[in-house]
Amino acid sequence: MSGPHVIRGSVSLPEAELIWRFSRSSGPGGQHVNTSDTQVELRFDLAGTQALPPVWKERALQRLAGRLVDGVVVVRASEHRSQWRNREAAAVRLAALLAEATAPPPKPRRPTRIPRGINERRLREKKQRSETKRGRSGRDWRH
Repeated sequence: MSGPHVIRGSVSLPEAELIWRFSRSSGPGGQHVNTSDTQVELRFDLAGTQALPPVWKERALQRLAGRLVDGVVVVRASEHRSQWRNREAAAVRLAALLAEATAPPPKPRRPTRIPRGINERRLREKKQRSETKRGRSGRDWRH
């Protein structure tokens, strides 16, 4: 692998906690595809890990609840023809997934009042548009 996969800051995925599984992948490859295990399944025990800070771990468990099976997150990669590239893709995808799941929640939006001038201008433009359209109707035209 190309070094540790950083989630954010100084926190990275520990190689010892990653569980790899390989199987035959569908797709291109000719006769070779029938004999090589190129599809990669990467498992990471999110509930049991000590690599993440407790706040991040709680946040990730909550956000990925629908994707977890017994506290384990699973990522598959089979888009490349080589097992090595699929391993890279799966690890990068897992790191990105965890980075998104552990991100702090956005600051709540503070509602602000619409300035009176903007509202008045909007109503004035609506009235003007309505007059324009009313002028197009052939009601009052005399032959």
